[in-house]
Amino acid sequence: MPVLTSASALLKLVRFDRPIGTLLLLWPTLGALWIAAEGKPEPRLVVIFCLGTLLMRSAGCIVNDLADRHWDGSVARTRERPLVTGEVSVTQARVLFLLLCLAAFGLVLLTNTLTTLLSVVGLLLASTYPFMKRYTYWPQVVLGAAFSWAIPMAFAAQQNALPSALWLLYIANLLWTMVYDTQYAMVDRDDDIKVGIKSTAVLFGDADRLVVGALQVLCLLAWLLAGQRFELGGAYYLGLLVAGLLFGYHQYLIRERDRVACFRAFRHNNWVGLAVFMGIALHYLLDNAA
Repeated sequence: MPVLTSASALLKLVRFDRPIGTLLLLWPTLGALWIAAEGKPEPRLVVIFCLGTLLMRSAGCIVNDLADRHWDGSVARTRERPLVTGEVSVTQARVLFLLLCLAAFGLVLLTNTLTTLLSVVGLLLASTYPFMKRYTYWPQVVLGAAFSWAIPMAFAAQQNALPSALWLLYIANLLWTMVYDTQYAMVDRDDDIKVGIKSTAVLFGDADRLVVGALQVLCLLAWLLAGQRFELGGAYYLGLLVAGLLFGYHQYLIRERDRVACFRAFRHNNWVGLAVFMGIALHYLLDNAA
């Protein structure tokens, strides 16, 4: 029985029952792979990046909880996390984090040298983010940099090169990450202020909706410019239109800054990522069929 309980707690630690973080990381990664391969990515790379996304998101959850374990008990949304309740020990969490990173690195070694070198930067970004909440009101920027790093890695794996246009996708995804993670931080803002955790939601205060809206517009603009550079067609821009409409819906959800509604807006960003990826995939499907 203790073994089963421990396994359940470890799955809870890596948010296995909450795949939203994996999906938010997966859609831009797949989009980058599809663009880099002009709609025909190598199947093995699709498998490698899907598994790598799951592993690194899980590892990110662990390092986040290790960094925040002394504060999570004071935050309503996080007080039942396994490291807070004692279901998982710090040593167990560290061992699992190491195993997940080793497994992810093993996958990267199946690609090429450039992708492997980039993965080291990605690990540093992912490991740094949780600690930024102590020192800066802009931890969402670091998270955006980490969550977007799979984009250059995808191009490196598929093309063994880093075309300059990919950085428009990177910037767009960084801005999008700031959008949804600010919505996420709005859920915890009152508790974060009490315990001294910094975030863009705390920094923006009553201007949060306005700033999130500005970031949404900039994100769409960066996606638009990326589409032009990569010569994507009407299907892609239809995907962006859907993403824009979803952004508008999210503004409606957070209009009163209700915790439940803000969390719903955060989770609903999954459909934004899916819309953009489907636009990319459909463009190449139609283009290759012509």
